[in-house]
Amino acid sequence: MSERPEVTPVEIARLAGVGRAAVSNWRRRHPDFPQPVGGTDSSPSFALDQVEEWLRRQGKIAELPLLERCHQQLEALREPAGAEPAAGHGGTPPAIGVPPAGGWGRPGGTPTRPKAGGRPLVLAGAVLLLLHRRPERWAALAEQSDTALALALPRELAELADELLGPHSSALLDLPRLLGSTQLGLVRLLVALARDGGPAAGYEQLLSRATEGAARQPLLPPQPAALLAALAAADRPAAVLDPACGLGATLLAVGPEAVRYGQERDRGAAGAAMLRLALHAPPTAPGPLPLYLGAGDALRADAHPGLLADAVLCRPPYNERDWGHDELRYDPRWLFDQAPPRTEPELAWLLHCLAHTRPGGLTAVLLPPTVASRRSGRRLRAELLRGGALRAVVALPAGAAPPFGVPLHLWLLRRPEQQEPAATRRLLLLDAAATQPAGAAGGRDRIDWPELHRTVLDTWTGFDRAVRQGEPLPAERPGVHRVLDAIDLLDDETDLAPARHLPPPAAPGGARELDRLRDRLAEELTALAALDRQLPAVTEPAEPAGTPLTTLGELARTGVLEVYSSGQGPATLPQPSAGGTPTAVAAAAGTPVLTDQDLTDDQPPGAVLDGDGAGGAVLRARPGDVLVPVLGGGTALVVRPGEPADGAALGARLHLLRPDPELLDPEYLAGRLRSTAGSRWASSHASTTTRLDVRRVQLPRLPIERQRELGEAFRRAAAFETRLRRAARLGSLLAQGLTDGLADGELTVR
Repeated sequence: MSERPEVTPVEIARLAGVGRAAVSNWRRRHPDFPQPVGGTDSSPSFALDQVEEWLRRQGKIAELPLLERCHQQLEALREPAGAEPAAGHGGTPPAIGVPPAGGWGRPGGTPTRPKAGGRPLVLAGAVLLLLHRRPERWAALAEQSDTALALALPRELAELADELLGPHSSALLDLPRLLGSTQLGLVRLLVALARDGGPAAGYEQLLSRATEGAARQPLLPPQPAALLAALAAADRPAAVLDPACGLGATLLAVGPEAVRYGQERDRGAAGAAMLRLALHAPPTAPGPLPLYLGAGDALRADAHPGLLADAVLCRPPYNERDWGHDELRYDPRWLFDQAPPRTEPELAWLLHCLAHTRPGGLTAVLLPPTVASRRSGRRLRAELLRGGALRAVVALPAGAAPPFGVPLHLWLLRRPEQQEPAATRRLLLLDAAATQPAGAAGGRDRIDWPELHRTVLDTWTGFDRAVRQGEPLPAERPGVHRVLDAIDLLDDETDLAPARHLPPPAAPGGARELDRLRDRLAEELTALAALDRQLPAVTEPAEPAGTPLTTLGELARTGVLEVYSSGQGPATLPQPSAGGTPTAVAAAAGTPVLTDQDLTDDQPPGAVLDGDGAGGAVLRARPGDVLVPVLGGGTALVVRPGEPADGAALGARLHLLRPDPELLDPEYLAGRLRSTAGSRWASSHASTTTRLDVRRVQLPRLPIERQRELGEAFRRAAAFETRLRRAARLGSLLAQGLTDGLADGELTVR
């Protein structure tokens, strides 16, 4: 194990806010660039302290951010992969229910080893928990020498874990008994991180940073976790289980009112989840806290046999073919005498969740959309309908939860009671994506979460109350939701995808709305014709251009230009719907945040800053700035007074260029960035994206008068393109509205 933090070229690029290609160029062009200290020829690693010093000398960073320093220290403590035995919480949870005869689970299951970095995250969480619960003890320990601290701090952490998390929590956390120099360095960085925003907020930052590149099992965002918790909250559950809890996002959203149970096959993640939940408990809450988390594969080695929770909330692993089909074929957890087919691992997880739910309790599971229609699962889907267990299938918009490119489904079930009324054999089909703004399909940043929560909760609670109390069912809403009897879905396919069964929505506004669209299109086309006449007349120059070139990086070093990059941007909330001008909306809702998606789609800011005091620490656009997306190319926006971008905070993945208007014309700069030649040389290419290294963009050295002349021409061309895109969008909406209205019989030809 290395005692010296190392970084890869990708991490160096992140530190400096550039693309990976820029790091490769630095290595070739600068003989004093640090030499590799590890890794391979194709993926070398470098000493962090040497890289940080070199970047400072070159003026590429002023100081490594504290969060990044903590992350690199954690990376230095990573352990090599290797098999380890599973470890559970070890405490004795309260008896919530009675297990079925024969018991559940297989004690011989072998969990996977935690991913690299899991153990250091557990150590970091334990240190932050000490700062959260016993700050006076840390104040006393901090006065000791390094040698004494290396011995005393582990004892203090073990004592706190035993008191707060149960006497056997050490088996899951597996904290070190002696700290090395790198671990002591991490402790001091964590103290500084906790001082900035608190121990709990510091741990949230560490977890988010550690899971940035985890494509297979990324951190579940708080919004979908809050949706699952809100669905369960209507029943006021006393006990909640998440059998694939990851880092505990869903259990965290449930809150401390319920006893929380969880399991995660990744032992390091299970320990980090437990500490995360403990950090969010009040510092005066008495121990042991009602938290029962275990490690291991919940299908093969159930950590909570016999538990019947009031609510089970889960986002299980997807597409796992080796989930234990052969060894679990006759497991008593499979209700309705139906073992899940080998190719239906998600249905195996769903039945596991249902078996852990008390009769009448709620089961909410996030599943891929293919589970609703795969032919191999049709018999099991039919049994769930016949038995009255499956109550609702909700289609969420793409970007609601990872994997973010897939529009997941939310299945809501209630475990059947002994005398289940026939009224329960009905299914609510809800397409929540249909209630989202038109731009929501463009990515998770555009989802209107308050509206999504409202739609799902109101529709589900109204249906659930009507079914359980024998009240009239809610009226169907074309294109959004309807209720069907189970018998109507039991055919050769038993396809439960909401979109297959919902009646088409009525054309918005009917013929009158289409007439308004036609009028708006006519206005845009008229304005477009006027702009066409204003486009600059051009001709070929008499002599080939020989103007010397410079780069934006050189202009930044000489003070002509300021360059800022937003990274992932500040925490945001969706922009609430409101009438009036963008300025009035912003005044009512908070500081608007402009993202790269807004810029690319030519849309106003779709989010606002999360938190009243967050605005002071973020960069805001002002007139004369030029905004450029980090990913992609050919887009650049000049901020003008009174427009939506004026005063907006810089959101995710944006460059902000602030030129001195007496030396560099903003319109000229934006035009050069929009040109093919201007951005091609400065772009690096991955398999699916293009990343712009804005400092490498080349710019001809021209007098300011000539810049302004070209800038005006660039402005006219950009205005023409903007109008053209708006007209194309309106034309597409008009054509689709006419087609749908005529096809569905809502409209007819005059």
